[in-house]
Amino acid sequence: METIGHFIGGKRVAGTSGRTAKVFNPATGEVQAEVALASQSELRAAVENGKAAQPAWAATNPQRRARVMMKFVELLNRDMDKLAEALSREHGKTIPDAKGDVQRGLEVAEFCIGAPQMLKGEFTEGAGPGIDIYSMRQPLGVVAGITPFNFPAMIPMWKFCPAIASGNAFILKPSERDPSVPLMLAELMMEAGLPAGILNVVNGDKEAVDAILDDPDIQAVGFVGSTATAKYIYG
Repeated sequence: METIGHFIGGKRVAGTSGRTAKVFNPATGEVQAEVALASQSELRAAVENGKAAQPAWAATNPQRRARVMMKFVELLNRDMDKLAEALSREHGKTIPDAKGDVQRGLEVAEFCIGAPQMLKGEFTEGAGPGIDIYSMRQPLGVVAGITPFNFPAMIPMWKFCPAIASGNAFILKPSERDPSVPLMLAELMMEAGLPAGILNVVNGDKEAVDAILDDPDIQAVGFVGSTATAKYIYG
């Protein structure tokens, strides 16, 4: 049986916690894989990778970061059938619905190609008597996203595409119920030219979530899920 690990430092790595969860095929009810559930130390390793890689990525000019997104969009279109099949196998969506899931995320990546324009600062002369105003947009550093079961392609891309285009490193904790597509997306980002360590995918349960929320180097967290789950996370 396949064992699904994590994506840290630009490559797939096996889990080391000794804990796993079953990944089912909803169409048959059969267990088709086991996914590793990360420990706090594994999550910390992902953060360290992101922290080490992020300064150079932030110093890369926005045009070059946008070119990674351009290539990523090209690769998403190339592998659309493969991504949809993997998504359908773990989530249970029909193939057309699965392609729609990928497409909605692809459209966010397309939007992020405009990062050079969107990341420009502003300057206003004479905003008030003797007052000039300027704004600067700067990356935060290492940020994270916790995403749900129902859209395993779209919502991760909603989170990591804008964050990465803006010069941040990103830690993604997807649903452990359908983990394969987020790992495939990370591999496509690497193929598109993203430096190792900028996008790390850590599979896990509450232990990984708590490690994200408690980590002092994670500067922002995006979460999509139910209110009940959010109370569980933050309670």
